[in-house]
Amino acid sequence: MRRLTIGFFHPNLGIGGAERLVVDAAVSLQKLGHRVVLYTMHHDVSHCFDETRDGTLEVRVGGGWLIPHSIFGRLHILCTTLRGLWLARAMSNAGENFDVVFVDQLSSAIPLLRFTRARILFYCHFPDFLQARHDGLWRAAYRRLFDWAEQATTAEADEVVVNSRFTQEVFRQAFPLIGRVPRVLLPPLNLPAYDRPVDTQDAALWGLRTQRPTVVSINRFERRKDVHLAVEAMAKSLRASKNAAAQRACLVVAGGWDAEVAENTECLRELAALAKTLGLRTRTLAPSSVRRGDARARLLPDDAEYAPLVLAPSAGSPEDLADTDVVFVPSFSANQRAHLLAHARCVAYTPSNEHLGIVPLEAMYMRVPVVAADSGGPRETVVHGKTGFLCEPTADAFAAAIDAMLAMDDARRAAMGAAGRARVAAAHDLDAFGAQLEQVMAGMLAREPTAPMVLGVVLTAFIVGTAVLVFVAVSLVF
Repeated sequence: MRRLTIGFFHPNLGIGGAERLVVDAAVSLQKLGHRVVLYTMHHDVSHCFDETRDGTLEVRVGGGWLIPHSIFGRLHILCTTLRGLWLARAMSNAGENFDVVFVDQLSSAIPLLRFTRARILFYCHFPDFLQARHDGLWRAAYRRLFDWAEQATTAEADEVVVNSRFTQEVFRQAFPLIGRVPRVLLPPLNLPAYDRPVDTQDAALWGLRTQRPTVVSINRFERRKDVHLAVEAMAKSLRASKNAAAQRACLVVAGGWDAEVAENTECLRELAALAKTLGLRTRTLAPSSVRRGDARARLLPDDAEYAPLVLAPSAGSPEDLADTDVVFVPSFSANQRAHLLAHARCVAYTPSNEHLGIVPLEAMYMRVPVVAADSGGPRETVVHGKTGFLCEPTADAFAAAIDAMLAMDDARRAAMGAAGRARVAAAHDLDAFGAQLEQVMAGMLAREPTAPMVLGVVLTAFIVGTAVLVFVAVSLVF
């Protein structure tokens, strides 16, 4: 296939499953000889994947300098949409001759991206309107326009792919007017990256070394991830389990945390408060980029520990967690993740109806059995009784499954780990994903674009009108 110029459009290049997919997709296409450029509205080099800051991938930031993330903590979807439209216009005016634009998460930008004259590929993780709240008359009315726009703009893509059969069926039911069933393109893992040995001299491992049986939960600090189930399950295990390993166990809750995202900071504080209410001993390891006294430090729980403590490996010992039941690790690093998965007895993956879930794949490839909610994507990735356990999304069910995992003998746990690794290696190889993605793009380029640019013209007028209103409002205030 000839060398293509491929643009990626993603709202926020932080740390999460969607971001991991975008980075891996970009790297896989670049390895095949294509030129790749990533466009985003937000890229914090202290809170991102290595490939986006070490020069592996070209990243361009735009669209976020004028419009805030929210207005007095509200209207998030409006602000995100406006920021995305500004970024799409910047991408269209960049002078690049894109062959394909890979759009992730924010479909509202698709009509404007058609002005690049490129074919548009939309990767749908899950319909956004199904994840948003619609309670209350005002919220329901406010969301209605954006819900309609999501379907209308998604239909403008030349090709739509989804990450699982579960999402494929949800997409079909959620967008009946689109009239096509998207193909499934399973997300990959950059498997060699997970085979790198842990840097045991990394100072950031202070506070994580222990001889206690460890249960790990990895998720963004968002309420819909239901991480409270892992905290409540740990409390039940420590109090009621007759299993000696469970009585000694500790829980590590690691996840994406961005100080600019209010829900991240609120959710972390809520989880820490819940753990203390349940009588659990907690500690929080602050990200290395946050110092005591910083404005961001006030957003962390009161028990947060900061550098230089975290940067002093000599202060640690194999029993860092001897007096801790739950440790929170916001904005964790790749080496911290590798350390946690290398020592975990199991991973507790708590979200219900998750579209797929990268964390179970990471855990299984690292030979760690998974306890996951029996719904959504984990039903397709976790084989009950062979690579982990699927259970009801209740604290009692998770506690029972975790207890069973902690009580398991080494031979059976090793067999589960080996089965999980083999399953992921066969279905989620990065090179195979890149080849499939290249085939999809070749098919798109062989067809003429089908969507007119009418909606793009309307959105352009909307942007101009919004800019005029903002300018007038600022002029009147100042």
